[in-house]
Amino acid sequence: MKKTLYTAIMAVAALSLGSCSDFLDKQSAAYDSDGFYQSEAGLNEGVTGIYRPLLYSQNWDVPTIMVQDTYSPYGIDQYENNGINNGCALTPDNSNIATYWKGHWSIVQRANNVIAGAKTDPNEMSATYKRRLAEAYVLRAYGYYQLVQAFGDIPFFKTAVNPDDYKAPRTDKKEIIDFLVNELNEIGESEILPWSPEAAGRVSNGAVYNLIARFCLLAGSCNVGGQAKEYFGKAADAAKKVMDKTGLANNYEDLFTHAGHAKADVKKEILWQLSYSDGAVRLTHRTRYGHTSRTAGGSSVRFPSVYLEVCFECKDGKRIDESELYDPKKPFMNRDPRMKETMLMHGDTMTYNEGKNKIELNLYAKNSQQFPNPKKPDKWYAKGNPDVTGTGITFAWDGIGHLYNKYNRDLSESFSESTIGLIVMRAAEAYLTYAEAKIEMGELDQSVYDAINAVRTRAGMPKFDASREGNQDKMRQIVRRERKVELAMEGITFTDFRRWGIGDILNEGPVYGQPVKDIQYTGLTKADMPSFKKSDRHDLNDVPDFSAVADKYTSRDSKRFWAPRFQWWPIPRADLDKNPNLTNPDGY
Repeated sequence: MKKTLYTAIMAVAALSLGSCSDFLDKQSAAYDSDGFYQSEAGLNEGVTGIYRPLLYSQNWDVPTIMVQDTYSPYGIDQYENNGINNGCALTPDNSNIATYWKGHWSIVQRANNVIAGAKTDPNEMSATYKRRLAEAYVLRAYGYYQLVQAFGDIPFFKTAVNPDDYKAPRTDKKEIIDFLVNELNEIGESEILPWSPEAAGRVSNGAVYNLIARFCLLAGSCNVGGQAKEYFGKAADAAKKVMDKTGLANNYEDLFTHAGHAKADVKKEILWQLSYSDGAVRLTHRTRYGHTSRTAGGSSVRFPSVYLEVCFECKDGKRIDESELYDPKKPFMNRDPRMKETMLMHGDTMTYNEGKNKIELNLYAKNSQQFPNPKKPDKWYAKGNPDVTGTGITFAWDGIGHLYNKYNRDLSESFSESTIGLIVMRAAEAYLTYAEAKIEMGELDQSVYDAINAVRTRAGMPKFDASREGNQDKMRQIVRRERKVELAMEGITFTDFRRWGIGDILNEGPVYGQPVKDIQYTGLTKADMPSFKKSDRHDLNDVPDFSAVADKYTSRDSKRFWAPRFQWWPIPRADLDKNPNLTNPDGY
């Protein structure tokens, strides 16, 4: 029976993230000078150590990929007017930015250390040695991707660093992307790695090509080097390879539960996941705990925003302002099935405590309906509602009525110590990347329509209306909408909204949420809906405008704003002070 990768990680605890003082991790003489990575066992331990920083806590014992949506306008966190997503806290002194920077440089430098100490002659390598070394190269590229998508131009090291590198300047992102894409292509073409992970947690050849597609989609959208079409072509080619060799799971909901992860069709779709262990050495995360109702004993600190909620169509395949099925009084009825898999709102039922308890979420009442009744186990009863009356952060008011639900549908263990694998990449992303890249090149053919519809119909939605075919803007709209609803809470929208250049329209006013107490959902009418027609850009990107109905809805983050310099994050202050060559040309 295969063991998960991260059960073995504890054997290399000495390589923990806490040992990294800054992004320039020094090479470990204790390993490389003695040829530690020359042996298969040594290389395996070294590569396992590269994986470890992927689990680092970006916020509240939760890894980066589960926090990144909160760094886009499609998510919000607990602190009002203090978000990276809206410019209010997007400064070199932000601790979350520093943690992100440090964590991903740790991946890069660990990989560089391993690569520097490894064998160089393929004839001296076993098949297992080659696979592990390939993993090191892929992990290095992933660390660089995370840095480039956030910071743009950064220092670029292909080998373990030394003190002379401490003043290294930024390298043009084109040079970094081209080098890493070529390197990844060599690995992918060799098929050293299997198309599906050989063990939970390890990268696969599917992840290799999906990472190529990510790099090239980013470069194409940002027109890096004036070569947008070339990069979009490369993104489409890489994504197509993933589509041809993998596939979609039969059921969307299976992707986010322990039971689902045991199924063959789900394993085929998951290209790479962060694997946790429920074995003798227990490794857990608190992702679900931080996305849970306080009434259910959780601590809701990150929330989906209205900009995500409105992207979920009604079951007829139409946006909420275009569908006769949409009822503002009951906004969760007749919606895309992925909506309830992704988020919860007022009136929804949450099941928790390993399936033993239920609550009806309520944004207005001091008591909520809960189950079971201690005196009559088959009955519901009214009990205090901390989501409304609590003194701490609550989804009712601080989150403006929305809770994340992805992964929370798994009832096999507690919210506070979850071991379910967190998806880093899956094939559905490649389907949508292929479609977007082809749309941007103006190649609107049947393969594009089939890729989008495969994702939609798998989720239980109808194919998109055929009237969109041949219309580039209408196809842009549907593929962007699909990326938001299919891949929510998987770290994708963090890059997408900046690739699409829509930070300004997503941050031009407060974030709106549930109806005010005097109206509540029961008091809304069709006339109380926001508009999506403020401009063609608002319409294309499904950005709602609440200005005409602002008095009907709660709001927060009134100081949100956006500036062109926010396209890329600022380098953390500590590293700017050490190395003035890292100064952002846009003013950071």
